[in-house]
Amino acid sequence: MIDKSEKSAPINLSTAEIARFDALAESWWDPHGKYKTALDFNRARLEVIEQQIRQHFNRQHVDAPFDNLSIVDIGCGGGLISEPLAHKGALVTGVDASATSIEVAKRHAKANQIHVDYRHQLASELASDGAQFDVVINAEVVEHVPNQQQLIKECAQLVKPGGLLILATLNRTVKSFVIAIVGAEYVMRYLPVGTHDWRKFAKPSELDAWSGEHLTLKYQTGMALNPFTGKWKLSASMAVNYLLCFERTLAG
Repeated sequence: MIDKSEKSAPINLSTAEIARFDALAESWWDPHGKYKTALDFNRARLEVIEQQIRQHFNRQHVDAPFDNLSIVDIGCGGGLISEPLAHKGALVTGVDASATSIEVAKRHAKANQIHVDYRHQLASELASDGAQFDVVINAEVVEHVPNQQQLIKECAQLVKPGGLLILATLNRTVKSFVIAIVGAEYVMRYLPVGTHDWRKFAKPSELDAWSGEHLTLKYQTGMALNPFTGKWKLSASMAVNYLLCFERTLAG
């Protein structure tokens, strides 16, 4: 049960961040737009996410490994993760604080005849309703909210016992400042200037602590861009981009 103090907590969003994503929402799926590099990154990241889901639920060798798995994509944006998973048979709910992004996601899914339950909603609302899912995904979101610990706690609450929590974000290191801020935004212009605030990057140890006692870290990897080939690959270093997978205990 959610106590009243949690229900009346301040809304965990930044109006400046939402306005920024509203302005760029139409570019989510544009292969030549401002999110071109993000689209390339998403394809590589999605491979890891799909692999971890199949492995966690022991579905590596079945014909339809995602069928009937309930998945929620927190901060889904234009649906870059939600739509491919739904296309493969998962029951996907995508929520985002940007109403504009949700409308873009709905249009794109409809055009491709893919069903995703897109909602202009926050994780806190789902958690307050007692909703739970087999898989909870929070990718490149935590660095955009005022209360990061609250968001991760809410995501943890949304995971069914035995389920999987997948978190992806940027590490708060000197290297990430040089590569993700100076390099990606100001030099190479892979992302619009101001997309990220380095001070909001989160360390893996922080996400681990915030996820709570009922979630156990079972997989982690870094991701790095090869500047010569333009291809993303898995990396042992988590100094910049990284992804963590947690399992919720059956008793939690």
